[in-house]
Amino acid sequence: MLEGMQNGMHTDTERCVRAVQSKDGRFDGWFFTAVLTTRIYCRPSCPVVPPKPQNMTFHPSAAACQQAGFRACKRCRPDTSPGSPEWNRRADLVARAMRLIADGVVDREGVPGLASRLGYSTRQIERQLLAELGAGPLALARAQRAQTARLLIETTRLPMAEIAFAAGFSSIRTFNDTVREVFALSPGELRTRVPGGSAPTATPGVLALRLPFRAPLNPDNLFGHLAATAVPGVEEWRDGAYRRTLRLPYGHGVVALTPMPDHIGCRLTLSDMRDLTVAISRCRRMLDLDADPVAVDGQLRTDPLLAPLVDRAPGRRVPRTVDEAEFAVRAVLGQQVSTAAARTHAGRLVTAHGETVDDPEGGLTHLFPSVEALAALDPAALAMPATRRATLTTLVGRLADGTLHLGVESDWEESRARLLALPGFGPWTVEAVAMRALGDPDAFLPTDLGVRRTARELGLPSTPAALTARAAQWRPWRAYAVQYLWATDNHPINHLPGEPR
Repeated sequence: MLEGMQNGMHTDTERCVRAVQSKDGRFDGWFFTAVLTTRIYCRPSCPVVPPKPQNMTFHPSAAACQQAGFRACKRCRPDTSPGSPEWNRRADLVARAMRLIADGVVDREGVPGLASRLGYSTRQIERQLLAELGAGPLALARAQRAQTARLLIETTRLPMAEIAFAAGFSSIRTFNDTVREVFALSPGELRTRVPGGSAPTATPGVLALRLPFRAPLNPDNLFGHLAATAVPGVEEWRDGAYRRTLRLPYGHGVVALTPMPDHIGCRLTLSDMRDLTVAISRCRRMLDLDADPVAVDGQLRTDPLLAPLVDRAPGRRVPRTVDEAEFAVRAVLGQQVSTAAARTHAGRLVTAHGETVDDPEGGLTHLFPSVEALAALDPAALAMPATRRATLTTLVGRLADGTLHLGVESDWEESRARLLALPGFGPWTVEAVAMRALGDPDAFLPTDLGVRRTARELGLPSTPAALTARAAQWRPWRAYAVQYLWATDNHPINHLPGEPR
């Protein structure tokens, strides 16, 4: 039933009713069920007895439910369901706006800032979001603030005034009113509902969270890739978790992400709690947690030569990044060298130009250097061939002066064109950036040696042109096909550290 699903699914009443009656968790985040008799809204997988179909209405977002006067269910907590996969598979205005809202832009810069980043008027943004999601940018950001507030109320002992500030509310009164309206409970009542009667004791600035995802999720190549390419001082694999430093709008953070059977464990240390929403959003994006693996794998299985790879290890994700500019720099450092050499080059940059951080729980020492710091370095100090040195200095110069911008709101095709215009950026590097930094699920690497070798072994065409033609049937999920092709290689990048191969 998931195959062929398009935006606007909430208008297909029959399909939505079937999903609710079967408590199908695969639809969580695709739509929300509002119950007319109770004035409560739920996720499709809510464990309570489903209401009668005539008492159900369906909405495309939690914000739309709240706008219509419905309160969040206390059992299924629909505000914490995985985000809609639509925002990661599309590059249109609404999808780009939703990625920016998730990154906290409305809270930091307001709706005018959102519109400015997208190059549209505020009226155009509001009209399109209302048409598709039933709520404008302010309502969507408000729903996100409410979710952040609930998380802080339930997982910390922070005073309510500090929580209101950290969640992005302009006043205590607005915070109290919003929490009561969305959850039908006061902030204090939410806290007393935590098992044990109060929020757990925690180290100041440290949060322990559970990041949900749609099953299945295969962690092997996802965490294996992040661990094998980890930049010393910025990233590490420790005690079964991938850990890294985060450069955030108000400060910095350290996150530890642990793969678990039904969630990703997330231990997050922040220098400023206002960065909580952004940090969670970026970690979810890096781990591709809002993907729809049923739709992806279903499409890839239509190729009989690719189907056995999918059946053997379904649910592969595309390992992405928390910082698009950082990944572009690392892609250049990794051109035509081994994984180990790329880590060495990046580690030298970090030691020389990264900002130091404290990490009492591990061995992280630095933030990855900002593009401003890299733009100011002496090119002669870079121990690499002159052509790659020119590629790197041109890239960071364009990023620093704003003539090139790589972010969650980037137009994928426009960014490709701008990158291709830079010296030293060929199709492989551009598609790698499109796949892992920009998040294009259809990015494809037909010239990659590993992809071509596996294609040849499977009986697929191995020349770039012929492989691209064959891969047309994998669209719009060619980036995931690349993960399945890469994962046939017995390289550390495809395995969790410490697991037998």
